[in-house]
Amino acid sequence: MLKKIIIGAVLLLAVAAGFVAFKVMRPAVHNKQNSFLYIYPGTDMATLTRQLKDSNYISGSGYGLACKLLRFSNPRPGRYKLKDGMSAFALVRMLRNGNQEQVKVVVNKERTKEAFAGKVGTGRRYDFIFDSLQMMHYLNNNDSLQKFGVDSNTVMALLLPDTYINKWNSSPEKLVQQFYNAYTKFWTEERKAKAKNLNMTPLQVVTLASIVEEETNVKADKINIASTYLNRLNTGMKLQACPTIKFALKDFGLTRILNAHLETKSPFNTYQHEGLPPGPICTPARETIDMVLNAPKTGYLYFVASSQFDGSSIFTTNYNDHMKYAKLYQQELNRRTAARKEKEKNAALDK
Repeated sequence: MLKKIIIGAVLLLAVAAGFVAFKVMRPAVHNKQNSFLYIYPGTDMATLTRQLKDSNYISGSGYGLACKLLRFSNPRPGRYKLKDGMSAFALVRMLRNGNQEQVKVVVNKERTKEAFAGKVGTGRRYDFIFDSLQMMHYLNNNDSLQKFGVDSNTVMALLLPDTYINKWNSSPEKLVQQFYNAYTKFWTEERKAKAKNLNMTPLQVVTLASIVEEETNVKADKINIASTYLNRLNTGMKLQACPTIKFALKDFGLTRILNAHLETKSPFNTYQHEGLPPGPICTPARETIDMVLNAPKTGYLYFVASSQFDGSSIFTTNYNDHMKYAKLYQQELNRRTAARKEKEKNAALDK
């Protein structure tokens, strides 16, 4: 008799366990839109449960059972990817362990703090708990930036092109800290020594590299452009770099720099001010920074776009030769402009 009771109890427990397992392991999450679940700091279990149900992410009693089985009682803030059809057990385990979906911040060429901040924040390209205004406020806060050895003009030097992995509930400070960690890792003792040999700090090297980056897309020319600007700095010439005018005007679509543009009042106007601008005008590639550090010794003081319009530049050591090549470029530009207008005129007449 006792044996039958024990067998019956075991069977009953097995059925109960099977029932619970069925409840918590069967598909329970509905999210065909692949949307994210956002858990904000301070969210308690009642609020989380209501959030899941109001968004129609879960149904049935499996979620509650899974919370009891896994002793889930303290939601962790984060941005969670709910896979359609996942079980209540998998859902609760993910939330309990805080396995949130990471945010990938891809830094390529960023020109301004404003543009970068505009991409960062809730609902932006790089989705974080903070908003773009908070990011911008941090990038402009010299007191906060002081510990990184930068200010509001030089902070963008920390943003080396790369892919950075962060948590959704990271702060602007944590994001900048990650940039700073990559920056300090890049600046090895060897690179620091090369910068010192140029009588420049790492921040100054990045600033010069940013100008080189904006001057051309032709890699073969970048190292000679770097050499040219270093020669100008060493001889006391003004840099007279056209990209700094575009930066000062915040007009990066300018194709021709006119005399009126050169009168722009800005510390970034290298036609008016000697030396380097207060900070970088874009986030240069690592290889461009290395081109500045390894620039060859040349006598170049001038360069101008080739009249072949192949994207390359002509480098010269004296002003007379420079003006000769500049005139050739201008003549070819005028010819091409006239030809384009004539073509547009004929096309309009044919209509």
